[in-house]
Amino acid sequence: MRCSRILPVVLLALTPAARADDTREFLDPANWEGLPQYWKVEGTSVTGHAEKDPKFNTFLCSKKQYTDFELSFKVRLKDGKGNSGVQVRSKVDDPKKFIVAGPQCDAGAQYWGSLYGEKFGGMMQASKPEMVKDKVKPADFNDYHIRVVGKHVTIKINGETFNDGDFAKLPESGIIAFQLHQGGPMTVEFTGIKFTDLGKKK
Repeated sequence: MRCSRILPVVLLALTPAARADDTREFLDPANWEGLPQYWKVEGTSVTGHAEKDPKFNTFLCSKKQYTDFELSFKVRLKDGKGNSGVQVRSKVDDPKKFIVAGPQCDAGAQYWGSLYGEKFGGMMQASKPEMVKDKVKPADFNDYHIRVVGKHVTIKINGETFNDGDFAKLPESGIIAFQLHQGGPMTVEFTGIKFTDLGKKK
């Protein structure tokens, strides 16, 4: 009887602790910078809104740099208009306009799920057009998942893998940034954001 009472305690001690995510720290407004007229961080949501064409791509940028991480969210381009995306391991190229250079996990038009080099050499790996047509809801919320580990990037939309491969030119570390694309008035909503910093878990 004594052993049976002790056994559950021993098993509990041997069970690995669940890995807590880093969302609260990641979304602390003090961790972000950008042109305030375009961006709002509230709870687990980030919204970019332009009443008129800003004439340049501008970003909400993390002040902190990251290496390996997982990031998931729901994203919607209002009325299916505009283009957006999330920069990974990038850098601020123009601190006055918050223009960014580096790899981007794209969202919009035929580019959903592509890995694009924003001021970084252009398309790194395009997603398949048939997947964009069949799996993406152009004017509604889509589940978006990004995993970056070493030189490997995985992009999933609505549970489907759009990109999964190694990219030799991927920087070792850099900022994460949300994009508001030039070209006209638009609104992009990122909500239900969850973030895990895999780099600090090693």
